[in-house]
Order: sequence, then C-alpha cells, then structure tokens
Amino acid sequence: MGAVTTFDPVAEHARTRVALEAAIGRLVALTGGIGDLEVPSGVPAWSVGDVGAHLAAVYLAFGSALPGERSGEAAGGIDWAAVPDGRDGTFGGRIAAVNALSVGLVAGAERRRLGPILAERGAAFLRDSAGLAPDTPVPTPWYGPGRTVPLTAATGLMLSETLVHGLDMARGARRPWALTSEEASLVIGQAMTTMMPLALDAEKARGVRIAFDLALRGGPQLAVVVEDGAATVTRDPAPRPYDCRITAAPTAFLLVSFGRMPLWRAIALGRMRAGGRRPWLATRLSELITAP
Repeated sequence: MGAVTTFDPVAEHARTRVALEAAIGRLVALTGGIGDLEVPSGVPAWSVGDVGAHLAAVYLAFGSALPGERSGEAAGGIDWAAVPDGRDGTFGGRIAAVNALSVGLVAGAERRRLGPILAERGAAFLRDSAGLAPDTPVPTPWYGPGRTVPLTAATGLMLSETLVHGLDMARGARRPWALTSEEASLVIGQAMTTMMPLALDAEKARGVRIAFDLALRGGPQLAVVVEDGAATVTRDPAPRPYDCRITAAPTAFLLVSFGRMPLWRAIALGRMRAGGRRPWLATRLSELITAP
C-alpha cells in the first residue's frame, strides 16, 4: 500500500453539499420530463413514480431528522417504532420494510407534483443543514432504534440515493442520466464508510476474518476489516497487511455495490480488479456487506 493520505472533512462535506444540490436539480428536471410515471423502473416491482415517491420519503426523513425546529413532519411520515425488522430480523430486512412503506407516502394525484415535492424537500434539507458541523449527529430511526449517523454520512446518503435512484428512473423512462467519478467518490468517502459496517450480514460474517484494501482510483482508500461478525471501515488507513486488494473506478464500485452493474461487467470493462495475497476473496465483500 502507498503512503498514508489525509483529507479535509470540512472541505469534502462542502463539496458533497454542492454535488447534492446539482444532483437534485438534475433529478427534478428528469422527473418533470417524464410523461408516464407508471412505467417500470430499474428497480424490480417499482414504477418510475414509486422510485420518485421513495426518494421524496428519503428527503423528508433526513430533513425532518435534522437538529432544531423543523417545519416538516417530525417523523418523516412514518411511525418508526412500528416498523418491523423484516422477516429475517436483519438490517437489510428492516430497510426493505421501510422501503416498502416509503413508496406509498406520495401517491395518487399527489404524484403529479413529484418534481416540485422533490425540489422542495431537497432544498429544505440543504437549507436546514447549512452551518451545522459535519460531525453533527442526525437521528436515523429507520436504521434501528436509537441509531444516528453524522451529518457527513446523511448528506452522502442523500447524494447516493439521488444518484442511484435517478439512474433507476432514467432507465425506466429511457432518458440519459449522468453519474460522475467525483460524485461516486464523495458517496464512498462520506456515506459508505458509515454504512458498510451497518450493512454487514453478521450471520455470514461469524467466524470470518478478512482484511480488504479498497483503493478507489482518484478517490479515497479504505481498509475494510471483517472480524467475527463485525466490520470496521477506516478512511486513508496506516499501512498494514491485507488479504485482498480491490482496485476500482468509483462509479463502477458504487454501481456494483448497489446492484446496478454486474460484477462481471465491471471486471470485463477493466473498472474493477482484485489483487493481493488472496485475490479470490474479492467476491466475499459483496456477499458479506450487501445493499438492501
């Protein structure tokens, strides 16, 4: 591994806010240009309108969770205490249950205002989070009782949801959608460092000890260590031995992580490759840490 690098968390958070504002603008323009919101999207069983409604719920949830007096619904439209943990009791199961509820929060005639709703809620999050410290805790009860994430992760998650689900909507509407390497790097550095440990399948990880060196081209370097049912993710880590090194283009890693690009395609295009002492372990990362 190369020399240890450092990053400026304040500056990177500021860049993430700028990227989020731009992505929301693209999303609103995309939504306004779609004539039929009921066509299938890139998400199985969801229409384009369902994806947009889910995004509107995400924007409302994160916006309503910010510290201070909020003008929106205090719980983001969902009674989080009543949300089941899913059939299998896992983190992924809980998120699947939350996602199923979210698509119904903007329904019927209200979906004709989906573009303006997304614009209003996206702008509200950016406005109400402006000036808050990057490490400000943001309550995220949809991830489980008492859960919080730092504002950096909340902003990165808003960006990831916008980028990935914008792609889902664009695929369904057969329209172009931009997703840049810089945007993907910001998501990985700001959000995935927090979310990867939460998304670990503890049952599959029981008894497993693997250290991954994840190097994003032009982006952050992460040490992902899975050890006996838990995972830690360290940004720009100090040198240490690894079992497997994964080198990837940020956009490819983001899309593969969220199931929007097959791993074999990323490899065939030369956008992901594995190395190190045990390169065959690379596929275990997506088996142990999965996107809901």
